Amino acid sequence: MLFRQRLLIAFLVLLLFPLLGMAQVTKIRGKVTDASTGEAIPFANVFLIGTTIGTTTDFEGEYYFETRVLADSIATTYIGYEKQVKPIRKFQYQEINFGLSSGDFTLQEVVVVAGENPADILFRKVIENKEKNTNKELEAWECEVYNKIQFDANNFGEKIRQRKLFKPFEFIFDYVDTSTVNGKAYLPIFISEAVSNVYYRAQPQSKIEKIKAAKGSGVENPSLAQFMGNLYQEVNVYDNYLELFGKNFISPAANFGSSYYKYYLVDSSFIDGQWCYKLMYKPKRKQELTFTGHMWIHDTTYAIRKVEMDVANDANLNFVTDASLRQEYKQIDGTQWMLVRDYIIADFNVVENNEKLPGFFGQRTSVYSDYILNQPRPDEFYRSPVRVIVEEGSLDYDEEFWQVERPEALSKKELGIYHMIDSIERVPVYRTYVDVVYMLSFGYLPWRKVEFGPLAKIYSYNEVEGHRFRIGGRTSNLFSKNLRLDGHIAYGHKDMRIKYGAGMLYVFNKNPRRAAGMSFKYDIEQLGSSFNAFSEDNIISTLFRRQPSDKLNLVSQFDFYYEHEFFNGYSNRFFLTHRELFPTGSFVMETHQEDGSLLKHNSLITSEIGVDIRYAHRENYVIRDFDRINLGTRYPILNLRYAYGVPGLINGEYEYHRLQGSISQWFNVGNLGWSKYILEGGQVFGTLPFPLLVLHPGNETFIFDEYAFNLMNYYEFISDRYFSFYYTHHFNGLFFNRVPLFRKLKWREVIFAKGLVGTISDANLNLNKLPDVTYMLDKPYFEAGAGIENIFKIIRLDGIWRLSHRDNGNASNFAVFLSLHFDF
Repeated sequence: MLFRQRLLIAFLVLLLFPLLGMAQVTKIRGKVTDASTGEAIPFANVFLIGTTIGTTTDFEGEYYFETRVLADSIATTYIGYEKQVKPIRKFQYQEINFGLSSGDFTLQEVVVVAGENPADILFRKVIENKEKNTNKELEAWECEVYNKIQFDANNFGEKIRQRKLFKPFEFIFDYVDTSTVNGKAYLPIFISEAVSNVYYRAQPQSKIEKIKAAKGSGVENPSLAQFMGNLYQEVNVYDNYLELFGKNFISPAANFGSSYYKYYLVDSSFIDGQWCYKLMYKPKRKQELTFTGHMWIHDTTYAIRKVEMDVANDANLNFVTDASLRQEYKQIDGTQWMLVRDYIIADFNVVENNEKLPGFFGQRTSVYSDYILNQPRPDEFYRSPVRVIVEEGSLDYDEEFWQVERPEALSKKELGIYHMIDSIERVPVYRTYVDVVYMLSFGYLPWRKVEFGPLAKIYSYNEVEGHRFRIGGRTSNLFSKNLRLDGHIAYGHKDMRIKYGAGMLYVFNKNPRRAAGMSFKYDIEQLGSSFNAFSEDNIISTLFRRQPSDKLNLVSQFDFYYEHEFFNGYSNRFFLTHRELFPTGSFVMETHQEDGSLLKHNSLITSEIGVDIRYAHRENYVIRDFDRINLGTRYPILNLRYAYGVPGLINGEYEYHRLQGSISQWFNVGNLGWSKYILEGGQVFGTLPFPLLVLHPGNETFIFDEYAFNLMNYYEFISDRYFSFYYTHHFNGLFFNRVPLFRKLKWREVIFAKGLVGTISDANLNLNKLPDVTYMLDKPYFEAGAGIENIFKIIRLDGIWRLSHRDNGNASNFAVFLSLHFDF
């Protein structure tokens, strides 16, 4: 319930218009141009009179900064132009533009000779000294981290504010502020803070974060506090590629940076008593995943002292209009350079450059302090089963504690977020909005301690049941934060049978996860569909079916399972499954007898015990009460399943061993996009009726399923030993970005291929009378396709070719598939 309350708060403020407001800090942004020509003046110095606060304009002549330092005027200077000074308004946002007039200056004689760009020389020094200036050679380090995450609504029209729907929330406009990055007014809607200690050891590599204090607007669940820490957001400017928004950006400090950037030596100055050079950079070519910005380089060690990176304007990103990163480094103990401040802000909008649709800022500030270098702790300290540890009572600290722990004071408007959230929740109509947004997002309609759904399964149609009606529901975390009950009942007007199911899940421990559950169902099932497919009682399957759904079976099944996560990324699932399969409609299960006759089976009964093993190195996720939001890992994910069919156990009729394994990985391919592969293989040991063998997953809908063969029909291929592969590559607009129309529509290219080889033993072949639609895998099966993804950012269209295998009347050789998804 708390989760959907916070979701609604974000939804409401994303439909309201923020007005300009005052802030604790002075915020200034503007542009410096030539007064006579209007051309932008890059590298101009802009500073507050009487202070050391200042900056230089970028390649477009623009500047911005924020400061709490008191000053009453701002000035700009540039060689060949007269200095210009303008007054400022303290503690307000303001835009101050300068038009500089040329001036007369007398310079001493300067001799210019041909030579190498000094900026390139300086950049090479940075690369040559990169290894010793990173922390990768340290044996161990630890530090304290303050982490602040904030989301702000922006980009709204006044008309939305005037709608009656939002009148009860008029008070939130008192909290608006303005961004110096792009001048947009915004409304802070969420803020979280955390203080933690991070411990790193190089060999064997281990990184642990202990969150000792956490605070968030509306965050009362300790399991959510782990996401407020620091481990889930790591950007190292020294890496060749910086992974942002799921894409590989080329770092300005990459070893091959000179192939992608032009560097300019524009300034030098003392920073905390250290002489540094300012190196500005911009991309050499358009439409590449690069940055513009500058970095300050220490003159002795050639370490990066400060760096500012703004995503290039023509970097075609889904939903992201703008993004900026800021990092600062300092020498610890006079030797090792370590990150002391990290800041990132991104501007998200559904449609680029459209000020009529809502958007939001997401920003994170991390401040590192109290470093201890090369003093590793005992080995047992690093053997924690979880990477993020939330200490007991971490959410109980009062404001006095935070005033001491914060390295920077919150602005009045940031502090006001906590009060604003409480005020929104007290508005009577708020509860209705919560339920509507939750229903649209998750497909369940909440009512007190129960949620009715899934709504997409209330009605469906198939050839076996005809019109099917289903009512289901589950308990929410208002009922219990550890126990979830669920159930459903359904009826088909054609077969006139009542189907039903029920289950329970009890979570003993959320991190590491320890849970047990059981379930029972008496319902229809489509054999030979992938685990990722829409079930046959989902309205989506009904609407997008490309074959009649006449291959369904009735199943009576009981499951009991226990999940045990030993440490983050490695888990086991032990299970017991009792299952009775009944043929329905025209489906027949027959086996050959020794006397040559056929035995028609009215049902098949199996009882099996088994274990699932899963390993995903350094996998990240957000923990909720009953499930997790997986944030993925850059390493391969291994899955292994073993099951043993126990004859005689709860009337089980068959003995067999089933072994399956898979490996999958998602990875970036430089700046050429990203790829994913899935390799899977398995074998069934035993002589069994064909429904108990490997029914290779087909797809009889027009919804693309990456875990199925999309031009294969159900039961088309059966084996007892097999190997399959799937590979896809997403180019992220590598080619389409060169075409203006495609670029504007934000179309992306995708290609993929799938293959399958398999055999069936003579014993199983002789036992079974296979369905008429089944064929032998006497040669490999292949599918390949190309697609366009992200039309309007949620649609993908694929053309798929069935490249090889025998033609038959029930199989298509080409089809176009539709996939609805969000790709960030």
